[in-house]
Amino acid sequence: MVPAERPRAVRWHVRCIAPRLVRRVIVLGVLAGVVALLLVSGVVSVRVNVPRLDGVSAQPFWEEKPATAKLPESLAIWVELARAVKPAVVNVSTLQRVVRGPLPDDFFRRFFEGPGQAQPRQSLGSGFVISHDGYIGTNVHVVRDASEIVVRLADQGQHRAKVVGVDPTTDIALLKIEATGLPVLPFGDSDKLEVGEPVMAIGNPFGLDQTVTSGIVSAKERFIGSGPYDDFIQTDASVNPGNSGGPLVDARGALVGINTAIFSQSGGSVGIGFAIPVNLAKQVLPQLKDTGKVRRGYLGVAVTPVTPEAVRSLKLSARRGALVAEVVSRSPAADVGVEPGDVIVAFQGQPLQDPHDLTRRVAGSPPGSKVTLEVVGSRGRRTVTTTLGELPERRLPAAG
Repeated sequence: MVPAERPRAVRWHVRCIAPRLVRRVIVLGVLAGVVALLLVSGVVSVRVNVPRLDGVSAQPFWEEKPATAKLPESLAIWVELARAVKPAVVNVSTLQRVVRGPLPDDFFRRFFEGPGQAQPRQSLGSGFVISHDGYIGTNVHVVRDASEIVVRLADQGQHRAKVVGVDPTTDIALLKIEATGLPVLPFGDSDKLEVGEPVMAIGNPFGLDQTVTSGIVSAKERFIGSGPYDDFIQTDASVNPGNSGGPLVDARGALVGINTAIFSQSGGSVGIGFAIPVNLAKQVLPQLKDTGKVRRGYLGVAVTPVTPEAVRSLKLSARRGALVAEVVSRSPAADVGVEPGDVIVAFQGQPLQDPHDLTRRVAGSPPGSKVTLEVVGSRGRRTVTTTLGELPERRLPAAG
């Protein structure tokens, strides 16, 4: 079937609609361009009035306090302390080559690496600048077995460091970098610290540089079983992995401790941190600088806490001092007649609280020193004088 032919008027409309639409689009485009040019040139401006809603204000609905308001003086001191101390705190990073065998259940590790292949391991810790010419203090466990040590200063400058000396017994290490004019941290007096005194810890916990935390001295002379010369400051300032080797400072901005250990079942801070007293570091650091190691006095006794039986038999006023359990033959103690069962109650005229007190004081005295001991025993109370020997490096007794 052939479709019927459309009327002539309809055919003409279809032919003419396209040219007519094009002309209209061109006209509208020209008008839009003219209007845009007038708006840009500023000849014509358009103002839009937005109706204001009731209850809506452009003013802030909070109160502001000017940042220029001064902090209370008791708090502002910590801002100043942080500003003064942080330049002397450093980041200590190490690279270690750890030799480990293949895991028995890892076929690909066994196949590709082979047994005993060295694997790099990086660790982070903290430290502090001791002298303007580049001596750095930190912990031994921060740099132990390191094949490379890099110290990053507060200004982000990096320096390779060498180990000058270490004392594993106290966990104190001395490093040296080639730099001059460094900001230093002054040393304080840890013996004068009071329990409850405010302190600040600065370091790099979890690699977060220049982290500042504050707290108080929770206790002093803590023995935590890390070594025979334990004499830790306990603090509730937050100390975490990475803080090791960093400073604990007092309200005067002086170093009073080296952050070393935490007590934690989770691995994070629970408010029980431990720092090596700076007065112990004062005994160790000069020897590390001069000889790379520490020489300690040797008395030649093994001691235990004073028992109630010893208090009664020797008529002591209190359970203070160190009960002698063993005396090494031909030792400085044996030379002056110290015997098992005696109680050493004073060293160099200073009363002893417990066996650890004697150990620390003997170790802190140079070999060859003449020392006095006050001894209570079967022969009564007596004072003897002897010359300390040198503690052999391999000998780590429970007492001096």
